[in-house]
Amino acid sequence: MRSGAPRLPLLLVAGAVVLALLHGDEIRGRAEVALGKGMPMREAALARGFVLGEDEAVDSTTTEDFRRSGLSHLLAVSGQNVALLALLAMPLLAALGMPLRTRLVWILGLIAVYVPLAGAGPSIQRAGIMGALSVLATLAGRRASRLYALAVAAAVLLVLEPGIAADVGWQLSFAAVLGILLLAVPLRAAITALIGAGGWRRPLADGAAMTIAASLATAPLIAFHFESISTMTLIANLLALPAVPPAMWLGMLSAVVGQVPGAPVEALNALDAPVLAYIAQVAAWCGRPSWAYLHIGLGVGGLIAAYASIATAALLATRLARRCRRQQPIVDGPKTGPYRRFSARRRAVWLVLGLGVAALALAGSLLTAGGDAAAGMPAGLRVSVLDIGQGDAILLQPRRAPAVLVDGGPPGDGLVAKLHAAGVDRLGAAIVTHDQSDHAGGIQELLGAMSVGQLLYGVLGRQMLSEASAARVPAQRIAAGSELCSGGLRLDVLWPPAELLGGSHRDEDPNSLAVVLVAHWRRFSMLLTADAEAETTPLDPGPVDVLKVAHHGSDDAGLGGLLDRTRPQLAVISVGADNPFGHPTPATLATLDAHGVPFLRTDRDGTISIDVSPDSIHVDDDG
Repeated sequence: MRSGAPRLPLLLVAGAVVLALLHGDEIRGRAEVALGKGMPMREAALARGFVLGEDEAVDSTTTEDFRRSGLSHLLAVSGQNVALLALLAMPLLAALGMPLRTRLVWILGLIAVYVPLAGAGPSIQRAGIMGALSVLATLAGRRASRLYALAVAAAVLLVLEPGIAADVGWQLSFAAVLGILLLAVPLRAAITALIGAGGWRRPLADGAAMTIAASLATAPLIAFHFESISTMTLIANLLALPAVPPAMWLGMLSAVVGQVPGAPVEALNALDAPVLAYIAQVAAWCGRPSWAYLHIGLGVGGLIAAYASIATAALLATRLARRCRRQQPIVDGPKTGPYRRFSARRRAVWLVLGLGVAALALAGSLLTAGGDAAAGMPAGLRVSVLDIGQGDAILLQPRRAPAVLVDGGPPGDGLVAKLHAAGVDRLGAAIVTHDQSDHAGGIQELLGAMSVGQLLYGVLGRQMLSEASAARVPAQRIAAGSELCSGGLRLDVLWPPAELLGGSHRDEDPNSLAVVLVAHWRRFSMLLTADAEAETTPLDPGPVDVLKVAHHGSDDAGLGGLLDRTRPQLAVISVGADNPFGHPTPATLATLDAHGVPFLRTDRDGTISIDVSPDSIHVDDDG
């Protein structure tokens, strides 16, 4: 059938898509199991992160190494996965004797199946739409315009989910793709002219060009949103570059083969494990030096200046390269001699110099633009321990990023009004530490009354999960090792471990499984213990600046040891006035006094506000 792709592949692809939509959870579950067989725990967690975007089980040390080294994008499924999927499938389908048009139909189906299986996050949605548009353009016999595909992908996603433009991951994903589309080709030409194009040099030039282009394009946004930047991003990505495609391909093959019961995926995983271990080692080499991660404030003016410097330098380099080419005399015969090689190298040098200027200008913008950003804006992070009665509700407001609410207090205490009074009309995330009304009740009232980006929990009842689903708020379980970022704020989950969260917990004390977090902003840290008392919860986060005393100040035999380990400068107690439980107890207050830790309590001091700037911590209260 010359006018279109054969009907049989179309029907098979359609069937595969329907199967993925109907049984996606089962297929994803089998893939998770397959990616863990025969591999050490760390490498198995990394494989799930690389292929499925599930990074919850990656240990906190490895996650921090990836973040500080600039490799954290490998743990989030993105356009790279779609591209590698297509590159893997094309030769395999060709080996089966399929013509090009049939192969493209199959790849279109693979993309449609892979996107929901990988979690359907903003970056993978964008990558899937772009990949599908490129395949459809090829099927139609037209040359695909990647910039056009990017614009269409943006338009489609904005129509489907208008608020997605505020998602930092979505912004970074588009910036990276745009940078690659505009800068990768001239960079590849420059690198090829300098090192040659034969053998291994061509893929090295391709990978290096895309890495440099994406790094330049995303650096200003990273500094703007996260107020920090990795100095080792380029080096780390170049060192990891040879290992990333085989790690992705082996993981994808293992996930596919694992759909067959009893299939021997251990052989694939045995090959994948050392590749993943190498990438983790690169992250450790490049992420652990103290100078590998700089805290930099970048305002709107600095963001504009940084992108203007990159665009100006890139245009300048391109024009200089064209001028060099025009000034070369025309000679007869093929331009393959030393003169042609000199011309190419000269153009490459101009381009590298131009982008070097861009990098220097970008660095200057990042280092000097922090001052204007701070003017007229909050100091950096505001933590409000809300006066919510006998319960917990802690609001974290990082500068220029969505607020995060940890617990919401009991129902009926006017949480929505308190959030509006704090200037919050949308939450990036709401976290329920455990399913008791003095922590979950307020958040349950928020659902449907305020925009909430996601609901995170350890253990939560079906009713609240159903209400979240009805309000179209995605819900996700978190456990020790999970991480949440909003701008420069990072929340690390310390407790409970994932293995304790399975099964029924009807006969267990909910406090023993309460989610414990440590909040980081630059050098500031705060331990949020919910109701998890130290005598039953093993916690050792190291020194912190502020401690939220567990369980409203109830008796806690382990509090003294926790204070010795954390050495906080301040303790806060969220407690209701004249509560019937006698909280905070005299023993808890005596322990704080004995350790010389000053404390504030919401029943007497009202809402406690902690304003954190790069060089100071200011505490205020309503009392």
